[in-house]
Amino acid sequence: MTQPLRELSPLEARVLGVLVEKQHTVPDTYPLSLNALTAGCNQKTARSPVMSVTEPEVQTAVDGLKRLSLVMEASSSRVTRFEHNMNRVLGIPSQSAALLTVLLLRGPQTAAELRLNAARLHGFADNSSVEAFLEELAARTPALVVKLPCAPGERENRWMHLMCGEVSIDVVAAARASSQEPIATTEFEALRAEQQRLAGEVAQLRALVERMAAELGMSADRPAQD
Repeated sequence: MTQPLRELSPLEARVLGVLVEKQHTVPDTYPLSLNALTAGCNQKTARSPVMSVTEPEVQTAVDGLKRLSLVMEASSSRVTRFEHNMNRVLGIPSQSAALLTVLLLRGPQTAAELRLNAARLHGFADNSSVEAFLEELAARTPALVVKLPCAPGERENRWMHLMCGEVSIDVVAAARASSQEPIATTEFEALRAEQQRLAGEVAQLRALVERMAAELGMSADRPAQD
C-alpha cells in the first residue's frame, strides 16, 4: 500500500468482504450486481454483526470504496456490477486477503477459527501458517490486523482487522458474546454441506465403477479373478 487508507465504515468493510468472499464462493455470478451485493451484506450466516441495509446504503458504501480504488465497476455488462481490487491496493497476497476477508465479515477470531472459516477462500496447511500471515499483516505500517489479549477463560488470542480503525476491547467482547450461537450454527452448516458434497462424489464414483464393471463383465463388489 503506497499510502495509508482512511478508516472504512462498518458497511464499507462489509461490502469489501462480501465482494472478496463471493469471488471465490460463487464465481459464476461474480462480479456482483447491486442487488446481489446487498443480499450478501444482509446474509444471516457467516456474518457478525448481522446487518439489515438497503440498496441505496450499499451504493453509497460502494461509491466510497470506488474513491479508494478498492472497488471497481466491471465492464462489458448491461447490468452494473462491482468487483474488488483489495489485493492490489493493499499489496497483499491471496492468503492474507482470505484472512482479512473473514475478519471483515465475522469479526474477531482465533487462528484455528480463521483457518476453518477461510477454507473456501484459501486452504491453509495448519494454524501456524495462518499465524505467520497474520503476523505479517500486523507488522505492516500501518498495521491491518491486531492480536487481541486473551479474554478471561480463553486460552487462545483472537485477531481483529484494523480497516475500521482501532479496536475497542469492550466492543469486541460484547460482539463475541452475542455471536457465539450463530458462529456455531454456521460451522455446523458448513460441515454438513461438505459432507453432502463428499457423499455426492462417492455416489458418482460408485456409479462409474459399476458401469465399468458391467461393461467388463465383472462384479463391482469383488476384485476380478485371475
